[in-house]
Amino acid sequence: MELESLPDEVIAEIEVRDRWRRATAAGGLEFLITDIGKWPLGKTVRVAFLDGNDQLHADIAGATKQITDSCNLTLDFGQTAAGSFRRWTTADTVLAAEIRVSFDQQGFFSLVGTDSTDSAIGAGGGPVGGNPNQRSLNLGRFVTNRPVQWEGTVRHEFLHALGFHHSHQNMRGTCEGEFRWEDEVGYVPTQDPSGVFVADAQGRQPGIYTFLAGAPNRWPRAKVDHNLRTVDDPDVVAGPFDTKSVMLYRFPAFFYKSTPSSCAPTGNGQNLSDGDKRGLDLLYPHTVSGMADLQARADAVLQSLGAGPEGIPAANGGGLAEVYRSRVAELASAQAAGVH
Repeated sequence: MELESLPDEVIAEIEVRDRWRRATAAGGLEFLITDIGKWPLGKTVRVAFLDGNDQLHADIAGATKQITDSCNLTLDFGQTAAGSFRRWTTADTVLAAEIRVSFDQQGFFSLVGTDSTDSAIGAGGGPVGGNPNQRSLNLGRFVTNRPVQWEGTVRHEFLHALGFHHSHQNMRGTCEGEFRWEDEVGYVPTQDPSGVFVADAQGRQPGIYTFLAGAPNRWPRAKVDHNLRTVDDPDVVAGPFDTKSVMLYRFPAFFYKSTPSSCAPTGNGQNLSDGDKRGLDLLYPHTVSGMADLQARADAVLQSLGAGPEGIPAANGGGLAEVYRSRVAELASAQAAGVH
């Protein structure tokens, strides 16, 4: 079982960036952490492909229709009359699209929301990041061997790209207490020929930490915590825990302490749940309200970004403060104009 995960260096850059946000944003924290991670209301978010053929691109565009039908935002794949779609390259110096899709990396992953255009992420180079020549969303093996439930995978990753996090990390859910993190008592580490940790000769099961340390993931404990443990963060907007959400992982039965588990998915893993649709409408409502409050919070953040340490340098030679000053100004302008 191969789980989705961003490269370690990208995760590290995001963590540095988020610590900087909290230290700098002061009274505007809620705006910076929550609102800046989503796209402006009514925005047309461009999508481009690095590889793959037109039929694959058309299938992916079609799978996202459930998403755009549920929110005030457009995904523009740049389809031409001839049936081709927008492309990007690793030599680009200007953004061809906000979401840059590839199929050539291992596994499935996506940067979350506006991280896809955050030049501070991936500033040191590498295949993944927020710069024009970097991937922001990857659907590994789709060119040669799509998963059986590939539409659900596409929707899962594109919801990340619009600002959604994993449901199993929702502090309102039961997964933190339901997951069996440690090995069963007496478990003897046992691996199959491919390197996957399996039940030992006495039928005792590995815990999540041990299982994911084996093939194909080979995750250290810290990476397991980052990707699976509950995010109890007052700055993250979380709705009710939704077992039908496409954002809830499907794990082997031994991951759970009880059967059936209150953390196990009950949806089909393919289609957006009613909760997913409500979440989209919350982030990108069709009716614009609360603009004055959003504008006030944006102004507070703009003021707080006017001074102070800038943290790690961005790819364009500027600092984090300049990156976020520009981003907040763009979002505040769109909201003040009542984009819908």
